[in-house]
Amino acid sequence: MLDPLSEVVTLLRPRTVFTKGISGAGRWGVRYADFGQPSFCTVIEGSCLLAVDGEEPVTLLAGDFVLLPATPGFTISGFEPAPLTAIDPKTMPAPAEEVRHGDPEGDPDVRLLGGYFVFDSPDVDLLVPLLPPLVHLRGAERLATLTRLVGEEALDAMAGRDLVLSRLVEVLLIEALRAAQGEGAPPGLLRGLGEARLASALRQLHGDPARPWTVGALAKDAGMSRSVFFDRFTRVLGIPPMEYLLRWRMALARDLLRAGRIGLAEVAERVGYGSSSAFSVAFSRHTGVTPGRYARLSAA
Repeated sequence: MLDPLSEVVTLLRPRTVFTKGISGAGRWGVRYADFGQPSFCTVIEGSCLLAVDGEEPVTLLAGDFVLLPATPGFTISGFEPAPLTAIDPKTMPAPAEEVRHGDPEGDPDVRLLGGYFVFDSPDVDLLVPLLPPLVHLRGAERLATLTRLVGEEALDAMAGRDLVLSRLVEVLLIEALRAAQGEGAPPGLLRGLGEARLASALRQLHGDPARPWTVGALAKDAGMSRSVFFDRFTRVLGIPPMEYLLRWRMALARDLLRAGRIGLAEVAERVGYGSSSAFSVAFSRHTGVTPGRYARLSAA
């Protein structure tokens, strides 16, 4: 049976990694503007404060790992009040060396290795909302090792660099996201996968998206009544079961249309529609363009 988390990460197609060293000393604080692309960091030594828009501030300690799948605005600082330096990552040139904030002399109070990448998929708006806005993990040694490997590979020019980077980032993402599963996760895919009965239903949906699923059939598979399953799924995933299925079918359809290897009728069949016309109506309503036009635009 297919693994929903691996499928989502694969469909997002992470690529193009940029990494940098960051350190801070004395009184310092930096305000990063909304970036929109996924970013990550691991704390090599020391500690600092992180305040992500819409989330509770957290203290970062040595060995911590942070992932922001959509990177809203955030502030990172020392523990003493200080004026904030404004940085817009969309316009700031990539630094060639470690970035020091605060006192430029002496040993830093904190050192981090951070970076960002992009999701090379037009389905980002469909898939990223299924992930938590902030992943903060303590003592994440495996992720710290992966982050260092990503940083080393990003600075190297060896043959196969792009392929190695894309695979490393996929592993880093899956490792971070599966470590964040469970009741403590915010509503979304990770929290759903942390509950055995909902995880079973999710694997069924991903394993056979073309099946004419109903809430009753999924509830039966999960061993719940229809009403209990619907309420539980909606509360834990943040969207109703059939809306989740529709999002997943549309993401798969867009991926198949971009590939251009099969005709419209087969695409419709693979994502659970009995006719090309029914699929075209659903696709157009969801994306704003017809399947044929979407395929032509993707090819162009």
